[in-house]
Order: sequence, then structure tokens, then C-alpha cells
Amino acid sequence: MSRNEPITASQVAPMLYRVEEAAEVLRVGRTVVYELIRCGALRTVKVGTRRLVPVEAVRDYVDSLSDGAA
Repeated sequence: MSRNEPITASQVAPMLYRVEEAAEVLRVGRTVVYELIRCGALRTVKVGTRRLVPVEAVRDYVDSLSDGAA
């Protein structure tokens, strides 16, 4: 890709996941993601009326799982 070519949306890594996408990345169901959100284990942000999960919040959640592993 040259410097003058425009960047398309498919070339940009997402910063926010929809709940369904977060579930897919974590390999769990949507219901599990909503429960993680409800109990405060998975941080979200609101954009308009949408509830989105920051990519960093998914990483933080996964890191917290390994912190508790023995």
C-alpha cells in the first residue's frame, strides 16, 4: 500500500466490540457477556443508545482470569 492510498474500514483494527463480537472473541455466548457486564467483570461504554465493549476491556478481563489461576 502506498502512502497516498486511502485506508478502508476493513484495514483498521476495531477499538470497540458489539456485545455479539465480544462474545465471539471470548468464545462464550451473549448471555455470558451480559452477565459479565452486569457483575462488573467486563467494562463497557455507551455510545448513543448502544452498549459497546472496548477491546482493552476484553484484554483486561482475560488477564484477570490468568491472575486467579493457580
